[in-house]
Amino acid sequence: MFKLQEIKELIKLIDESNINDFSYEQDGAKIEIKKSYGEVVMTSPVQSTSIPMQAPSQKTAEPVGESAAQEEATAPSNENLHKITSPMVGTFYASSSPDTDAYVKVGDKVNKDSVVCIVEAMKLFNEITAEVDGEIVEILVKDGELVEYGEPLFIVKA
Repeated sequence: MFKLQEIKELIKLIDESNINDFSYEQDGAKIEIKKSYGEVVMTSPVQSTSIPMQAPSQKTAEPVGESAAQEEATAPSNENLHKITSPMVGTFYASSSPDTDAYVKVGDKVNKDSVVCIVEAMKLFNEITAEVDGEIVEILVKDGELVEYGEPLFIVKA
């Protein structure tokens, strides 16, 4: 059976490549991915039993409108706020190792080159920087949580 993380990594790799059609079969399960108008579209598996696919957290499973409304409700209403977003699909880590302190916590001052977290994708650990000078107002994800491309990670008051 395919794991959700494996499927997401396949989609990302196909999306970044020049491949338009991709098909893979493993242990009786088959996955087909086809690009259509620049987007990656996944077709239904061929086997008769369905594989339940659940998002790792409720946040990623919400409709876009509700998620945006929730973010607006929880974030302070200030025009100087900047969202630090994930540049890739991967696993969010607040520190460089489990036995060290988090890079940042709420209230910490950061500059545009400050490392705020790591996003691990396909065994590569990518340091994410603040991109702006300011103060961490809110941390939107938990350590070890799966994050999507473009998902907000932090809110910084510039």
